[in-house]
This record gives sequence, C-alpha cells and structure tokens, in this order.
Amino acid sequence: MSPTATSVARAATLDDVPGIARVLSRALHDDPLFLWLFPDEETRMAKVRRFFALTAGFGYVPAGDTRVTDLAETEDSTPTVRAAALWAPPTSNPEGPLVSMRTWPHWGSLIGRARLTAFIRLFAEWKMVTPQEPHLYLAALGVDPSATDLGLGRNLLASGLEEADARRLPVFTQTLDVKSVGFYERFGFEVVREVEHEGAGTSHFLFRQAA
Repeated sequence: MSPTATSVARAATLDDVPGIARVLSRALHDDPLFLWLFPDEETRMAKVRRFFALTAGFGYVPAGDTRVTDLAETEDSTPTVRAAALWAPPTSNPEGPLVSMRTWPHWGSLIGRARLTAFIRLFAEWKMVTPQEPHLYLAALGVDPSATDLGLGRNLLASGLEEADARRLPVFTQTLDVKSVGFYERFGFEVVREVEHEGAGTSHFLFRQAA
C-alpha cells in the first residue's frame, strides 16, 4: 500500500525535533553548504542531523513557525514526520537563541574551530542581504527521499506562501544549491542577489513579493 499524508503543514512541537532533524539531514546532507561545512563523507549525515537538531530545537521550533507533514505507511501505522519547513515570522528571531552563549559549546564541537570562523563569516554575509522590511524567512525546506514523489515539499511551501499572501508579507530565502533556484522560481521567487563565498560556493538570494 502506498504511503499517505495524514496531516498538512501542521505546526511542529519540540517532540518533533528528532523527526525534523532526521528528515532535513536525509534531504539536505548533499547540499553544497554541508558538503563544504562537513567535508568528511562518512560523518556528514550524522553531523547534518545534529546541525538541524540544534537549529530546530533551540531556534525554529520554540521561536519560529516550523511546519511539518506526517506520513503513514499504512492506515494502521503510526505517522512520522516526512517533510519539514523552518520559517521565521517577522515578529520573532529564531536565530537569536542559536548564537547565544548557551549554544556556542554545541556549535564549536560540531563544526570545529577551523571551520567555525568561516561559517560565522558566511552567516554574517547572509544577514547583510536580509531585507529590512517585514517578511517571512524560509530557513530550510526538505522532504525525506522516500517521499519525494508525493508533493510534500511543494505543499509545505505553498502553505507558507498562502500565509504570507494573507498577511501581505514578502518571503525571503537563500540557497547555495543552484538546482533549487528553479524550484523556487516556479513559486514566484526571483533571484535578487548572488554572493560568492570563498571555498563554499555562491549563495543565491531569492525574494517573493506578496501576491
């Protein structure tokens, strides 16, 4: 029996953090950001999973608007998170807790001192391009590879864009993966700037006006 979605774009809770980290690590471990940040192939998946556990657990679940979609393999099986989107509303800053003194030991041990400085510089370059006007920010979107043909990513993104349009808010995101640019452009995003990072590649910054 084919798996079926049991919920659409529900709000995530802290209990969902392990599932969010699992899905995003499976979906994005080969993203150029993580190929650069964690060059060792054998440990990359586990490190990306921890990266998103920190990102979701400290920031985007408690202080943002993280949405997930559950999937059940059969009508009788327990649904599990198979798609996740990390959103930041204009009224809060989920990334504030991520750069607090409380989290520094976690980031230091995960990324390593040699790469941490370069990552901070890349993060700062991202922040410099962030629009000053109120907007929704999409930090990450991913679908478990086992469910990529079910439209879960498209539905999650569309749900967030519908909310943005209802609130008359533009949406901003960025990606180092040039293959993702076309996906976002199909939803009305436009590349507004590109910034090259030494060793990491080129960030493509995308902006979508409210419909």
